[in-house]
Amino acid sequence: MDIKEINRAAGPIDGTVRPPGSKSITNRVLLLAALADGRSVIESPSPGDDAERMLGALKALGFRVEVDRPAGSVVVQGLGGIVPARGAALDVGGAGTAMRFLAAFVTLGTGRFRLDGDARMRQRPVEGLLAGLRQLGVSARSESGNGCPPVMIEVAERPTGGPITLAASLSSQFASALLMPAPYWERGVELELVRPVGRPFIEMTLRLMERWGVKSRAQGAAIRVAGGQRYRCRHWVVEPDASAASYFAAAAALLGGSVTITGLGRPSLQGDAKFFGVLEAMGAAVKWREDAVRVTGSGRLAGVDVDLAEMPDMVATLAVLAPFADSPTRIRGVGFVRHHESDRLSALATELGRLGAQVEELDDGLAVEPSRLHGGVVETYNDHRIAMAFAVAGLKVGGVQLKNPGCVGKTYPGFFADLARVVAC
Repeated sequence: MDIKEINRAAGPIDGTVRPPGSKSITNRVLLLAALADGRSVIESPSPGDDAERMLGALKALGFRVEVDRPAGSVVVQGLGGIVPARGAALDVGGAGTAMRFLAAFVTLGTGRFRLDGDARMRQRPVEGLLAGLRQLGVSARSESGNGCPPVMIEVAERPTGGPITLAASLSSQFASALLMPAPYWERGVELELVRPVGRPFIEMTLRLMERWGVKSRAQGAAIRVAGGQRYRCRHWVVEPDASAASYFAAAAALLGGSVTITGLGRPSLQGDAKFFGVLEAMGAAVKWREDAVRVTGSGRLAGVDVDLAEMPDMVATLAVLAPFADSPTRIRGVGFVRHHESDRLSALATELGRLGAQVEELDDGLAVEPSRLHGGVVETYNDHRIAMAFAVAGLKVGGVQLKNPGCVGKTYPGFFADLARVVAC
């Protein structure tokens, strides 16, 4: 198996980086472009495998998609709420957004749609979304009967929409999946969320829908999208991925020095941008501009006690910083990340312990004590966030060897090259 060793940084970080486009935004706007009337141009989309899976699925569903990789742009010819394919077999690999979003999107077509993915995807629950679709009269089931993919969606006629009570305690993507096609259901959707997680991701979906021409009304746990609305084609530039940016920001906080992240500014659509506030609480200085953010660290960190339920993709970033803090860190509210690309709580506890950290795995998070870490081999569990987070730890201690480093290609194929460019190793 391929292994990448992360060398200890020679000194404080001093650099500028623009991470690739947000995966979360990319897969939403690709779907909105397909739903819209006419030709949309999307610039700076995510170059990762998740976005490639969504592009491949749209092509398989009969949409005309033109990808210009040198220019970093995608053109999608939207069909105004019509899915042209009469059935399809879609392979989304490990792309959770593609699996969830497409399951609801195909209700705008007719025929039998089978959605499958890799081995880990076949372990990730999707029953809450399927139950929501069944409330609309759609035949939606887990093929193996365990509430996980492969998923079979059979559509004889377009659902009319209406009220849905949605169990949303495992993924905010269930809600986003049902919201985006709702304007093309005659009655729209009246979504009542039960114990929702990741509310900023739902807010991102609603804000993007509005910018593409569809209004919604949210009040507490209820969200209403009226039928009869239409998305408008448009030109869209995807902002850099805030989750990817967190690793460079964390490196500055840990090593000292400064990093400027361009393209990610104060008006970000991404809830994960709030993680920069956590870094401030740990002792880093953060300065926002309209089109950039600069993080400066001293190399000294304070522990924090924080609920990350609204930014679950930041669990790994904070967890690898925690042992270097001068007081304990408690991560709360994120039990549902056990169902992400890996069981992230178990993976983080195991691998931090392997490097010498004192860490306790809890039902809903982690408790990490100040610890003296050392190098070692880290299992990445084919999880891009585990790999990128432990690369940051390696910059401090040296000798960290990452198994299967290529898993970062899910969202950030050029991560290690960018890291080497901004950190003197």
